[in-house]
Amino acid sequence: MMRVLEFIVALIIVAVVGVVVGVIMPGSGHVERTLVVGKDMRQVYDVLNNFRRFPDFSVQRQYDRNTKYEFSGKAYGPGAEMSWSSDDDKVGNGKLVIASNDPSFDKVDVQARTAKIVWNVDNSWRGKDKHFTLDLERQGSRNQLTKITWSYDVEYGFNLIDRYSNLYIHGDPDAFVQFSLNNLQNVLAQVPNIDYGKLIPYVEQTQPTPVLLVSTSIERKGGLDALNDAVDKATSEIQAAAKKLNVNITGPRILFTTNYGDQTYNFDVALPISASSLNVGGQSHDLVAPKPPQLSDSAAPASSGTAAAPADANAAPGSTDRFGRLIVDSNVRGMLAFGGPALKGEWNGTFAGVPQTRDMLKAYSQTHGYKFDDVTNPSYDILAKPEVKNGDDVTSYARFDVYLPISNAPEQTPEQEAGIKPPTLDDAPASSGTAAAPASSAPAPAGTAAPAQ
Repeated sequence: MMRVLEFIVALIIVAVVGVVVGVIMPGSGHVERTLVVGKDMRQVYDVLNNFRRFPDFSVQRQYDRNTKYEFSGKAYGPGAEMSWSSDDDKVGNGKLVIASNDPSFDKVDVQARTAKIVWNVDNSWRGKDKHFTLDLERQGSRNQLTKITWSYDVEYGFNLIDRYSNLYIHGDPDAFVQFSLNNLQNVLAQVPNIDYGKLIPYVEQTQPTPVLLVSTSIERKGGLDALNDAVDKATSEIQAAAKKLNVNITGPRILFTTNYGDQTYNFDVALPISASSLNVGGQSHDLVAPKPPQLSDSAAPASSGTAAAPADANAAPGSTDRFGRLIVDSNVRGMLAFGGPALKGEWNGTFAGVPQTRDMLKAYSQTHGYKFDDVTNPSYDILAKPEVKNGDDVTSYARFDVYLPISNAPEQTPEQEAGIKPPTLDDAPASSGTAAAPASSAPAPAGTAAPAQ
């Protein structure tokens, strides 16, 4: 009997001690990890202000490669939601919601030294008011670095079991933050170091358009003169073919960039036409969208300044080339261009600023989680407004609409949703042969004379 009483007293003492320890333990938990990355703060902010890149850096897929993610709510900023599910108990089920951001995306420029994004957490971790806070701070002599502080906070209240779980905050929560932060650095390393802060991109739903095109190539050292000569020559060939086919040219010229190499620039010159069915070789042919060629079909690059010599150059008119395009003659092809969403940016100035605008669109797509494929759907630009000169002086800038076909994108960009419009052109024209002041993208780098798409 005495032993039973001693046992009961011991249990009471343990329970009292447990309650006392639980009461004096912290009612909240906090853990944080810090990393400095060589990226502009705007790029880091954009990756973290939506969840489209989250599966690429979250530690969850290292635990379970079959983790499933679903996106809901807004595409960006407060209200964006992402839920996950997994059969692995270490991952489980849960949900993240962007609760706040400060400042808003359009205020994250060189003047903003810091930024903060808060994600609410709903998962099996004990406690309430669980959230991640992502603090960003510009660092470096030229503000080229960003310090990321990723912290996790939780409230336990007077739930003693939850308070004891604070002893394990350096388990799953800490590991989640640490490993995801390291993975985030790898994701950011894939994004080109380019400032797209002045770019105002829109998602545009493009429509299939019949075009005639000529593939050509130039040496980049030839600059804009070589580009203009190649475009003029290809345009003349297309116009002659259109006349023979009895179809009308319906819009401005289009350039599809197929390879923007260090030495050589390969591209397709295209003009939209009035018919999607052409009579070639005595038969009617419906134009179709191009398809990716087989690897064995790859052809050698064209010679500088001449039309590309594809592997099917000797194929008969009316047949199709390795891309599935209709062969009109030795150089001219017909196809359906566009169709589907594309990220659009504007460049006002000479052609020299187009490649940088294209690179900005690609970097923007990577930070916002849009997918693109330069092989299957190459980027392109349309001369929306030709340059006007009075002698050697530019009186009106040219405007180029630059497009990057994308997938996995919402209907609108954050700028589009907020109603932010590209800036209008400056009144003073740029000197002839130089890039104009930016209208919707940063100025071209000094010395840039290479052609763009």
